[in-house]
Amino acid sequence: MSNTQPKKILLHTCCGPCLTHVYSVCSSFYDVHVFFYNPNISPRSEYQKRLAEVEYFCTVNSIPVTIAQYNPKEWFNAIKAYRFYGERSERCYACYAFRLEETFRYAREHNYEAVCTTLTVSPYKDAQKINEIGKELSIKYQVEYIESDFKADGGYKHSIELSKQYGMYRQKYCGCIYSKLERKKTSLWSIKMQARQDSKPVAQ
Repeated sequence: MSNTQPKKILLHTCCGPCLTHVYSVCSSFYDVHVFFYNPNISPRSEYQKRLAEVEYFCTVNSIPVTIAQYNPKEWFNAIKAYRFYGERSERCYACYAFRLEETFRYAREHNYEAVCTTLTVSPYKDAQKINEIGKELSIKYQVEYIESDFKADGGYKHSIELSKQYGMYRQKYCGCIYSKLERKKTSLWSIKMQARQDSKPVAQ
């Protein structure tokens, strides 16, 4: 029988519901340590709700968890140029990169063997782009990146089922203030955003 220890990975986690399914998959192969770094979440009360669910799940399942700094000002500066781009655009890609870069930095400093993220369990997020960013950061920080598409094979549905079993709060928007405002198409923000997009020159 092999005595090889499972690889210690740092799992960037966006929320409790997404963590449920991803942990159920990863824990069979890896020694999972959760990393909660999400300065995109707004307002702070929403951030606290999502953090509480992650801490609860980690406590119940005896999972090591690190809560990173909540620095929304730095996040706003990082995505400022893309704030009017809407969901599933360069704004989201910049957000993925901002959060994953901090995950890789922490992983390298604390000797984790690999990084993974729960982000790909959501049907509203671009798994291919997330994996591209992860692979680029893997080269930069010399830490392995575990590619994933956790929503595949019913993964997203399973996350819903598990989160209900745990009685978890399930959020109604991605996390950032822009995604919250854009849920209502008649909001002043949505109108302003649409006007910006309509004014962009059409490529010939």
